[in-house]
Amino acid sequence: MGGTVLGSSRGGFDLNRIVDSIVQNGVNQVYVIGGDGTVRGAATLSEECRRRKLQVTVASIPKTIDNDIPIIDKSFGFDTAVQEASKAIDAAHTEVSCFPNGVGIVKLMGRNSGFIALHASLSSREVDCCLIPEVPFVIHGRGGLIEYIHKCLIERGKMVLVVAEGAGQEYVRNHHDWIDQLDASGNKKLGDIGHFLYQEIESTFKKQGIEVSMKYIDPTYMIRAVASNASDNIYCTLLAHSAVHGSFAGYTGFTVGPIHGRHAYIPMTEIVTAQKQVDLRDRMWSRLVNSTGQPDFSPRDIPKGFQGPCIYSREEESFETTKTVDKGFPGETP
Repeated sequence: MGGTVLGSSRGGFDLNRIVDSIVQNGVNQVYVIGGDGTVRGAATLSEECRRRKLQVTVASIPKTIDNDIPIIDKSFGFDTAVQEASKAIDAAHTEVSCFPNGVGIVKLMGRNSGFIALHASLSSREVDCCLIPEVPFVIHGRGGLIEYIHKCLIERGKMVLVVAEGAGQEYVRNHHDWIDQLDASGNKKLGDIGHFLYQEIESTFKKQGIEVSMKYIDPTYMIRAVASNASDNIYCTLLAHSAVHGSFAGYTGFTVGPIHGRHAYIPMTEIVTAQKQVDLRDRMWSRLVNSTGQPDFSPRDIPKGFQGPCIYSREEESFETTKTVDKGFPGETP
């Protein structure tokens, strides 16, 4: 069964009310299940219990399909999400294969980290381009996304683009009608980068007199709501055992999870002070680029509003940026 029998929500964290309820009900073990935001709440809860000198152990169990909890190898739900996301990519590939100049866009979850998009693209092997929040990209001009799409259509007659929801937000936010808003957890609401790219690609090719058949798939809730696969079922059991063993051993304020394959107890304070993102110098990103064949779309100047971790120049592996001239793709007027 997918989903959660415990229920889920954003915001509404009333620390004193929660701790008072723990005391009133005689609870001495609290297991908090969720992502990085939930771990931050669990750390605050653990500290308050410690301040009140309560005999209560607080343990957090990492559960987020984004796989953005630092230090641990992976979080519960990630394997299932990648498996389901691969099906959406395969569906997009099937669709674009049936139409001339078919361009398929699949938007996947990943606010600040592009792990789902990266791994699902590698798994599918039908992806021509993968865009993630960690890597800035240019849309128009020489060396941009549009030029690459045009090249794919000339060579193969089709193109599949996978984009993480947090990628390219600088373009969406710079749009004339965009208004910044916060969700219940205090995070900035994301614009729909998938829909934005859909319109941008379609309109650009239309101006050049090139007819493209656009297909857009957003499987967000499909990949999050499905029942976990066998790998995640086993992993969840191991996490639960580790959390209970740690609590009975007298530990508190810890997160459980594997580090290089070994299950460990990690202080929550270590988890909340960092953020896990795709390392562009890691072999996994190199494998992705080799699989898709995509060029480096990075602008030589940092785009306004970009908040990723690092940027390479196109000449060498460094964090320096240089100027570039926008010459457009073949047939485009500069």
